[in-house]
Parts: sequence; C-alpha cells; structure tokens
Amino acid sequence: MQLIQIDKARYRKHLNRVIIGCGLALAIGSLAISQLLIALFPDESGSHFHWNLIGVVITSLTIGWALNKYRTHDYMTEVVYVWDLKQALNKITRKMAKLKAAGREGNPQALLAIHYSYAGSRLLWQLDDNTITMDELAIKQTELDNVAAQFNVALNADDYKETILKQF
Repeated sequence: MQLIQIDKARYRKHLNRVIIGCGLALAIGSLAISQLLIALFPDESGSHFHWNLIGVVITSLTIGWALNKYRTHDYMTEVVYVWDLKQALNKITRKMAKLKAAGREGNPQALLAIHYSYAGSRLLWQLDDNTITMDELAIKQTELDNVAAQFNVALNADDYKETILKQF
C-alpha cells in the first residue's frame, strides 16, 4: 500500500459524516427493529432484552454490509484509505519486536517495514491532529536512519510491500 497525501479537510468532513450516519442508523434501526419484534412477539414477563439485542445485531450487520458495498464510492475514498492504512500499520506493529531485532542486525527488509510504519504513522497523526507524539516519532526516525546509514541501506516507503512481513 502506497502512502499518499490526502485532503485533510475532505477526509475529516467525510469521516465525521460517516460516523454520524452510522450512529444514527444504528440508533434508529435498532429501535425500529426491536419495537417491531416486541409488537409482533410480546413477552409476558416484560423482558425484551433478546428482541433489543436482535435489533442491534441486524442493524449492525446491515451497516457493515452497506459500508462494504459503498467502500469504492468516491465519497469514501479518503475514509477507506485511512482504514486500510491503519490495518497495514497494525500488521507491522504486531511484528515490531521481531522487526526491530532484525533491523539492529541490518536486515534491509525489516528496516524498510519500520520506516514505512513511521511514515504511515506520521501521515495518520497529521490527519488526526495528533502532534503530541510527533517529537517521539522524529527521534525514532532519526535512530532508524542512523541504523540504515550504518548498514548502507536506502529507505523509501514506496518500496514497502506487505509480503515483507511474512519472513518475520
């Protein structure tokens, strides 16, 4: 997955609308379905927990289906890109201990994966205005650059492929 610059204002606007839309759909859909089930199948004991739960589950599945169906729509471009980037970074994070150990030994693939993780994190943090941890990330990037220079490894985030992680 290539790192690309995206329009922060458009991303935030679309993400907020998607979140609000999903929240409203969940609330309205769950209530509507559970009330319909309660009206059709009343319980003498007065406990309708199972109908409420079914309403939430059905609405959640419907929202998930709709998000998946429309993930290729132009409106969702930035939102889906960030979701996919977060998944890619999570895969690297799960292997970070092994990557750092291999990186200290000069493994160019490990160094590249770590570099991609830092570059992707920097992009996400800028989109989310999470500038508090940027200084810490800069320190880690400098350390990585020093190790790469020590082993004569050129790092370019565009060269990263997810298949690199299979060896770690």
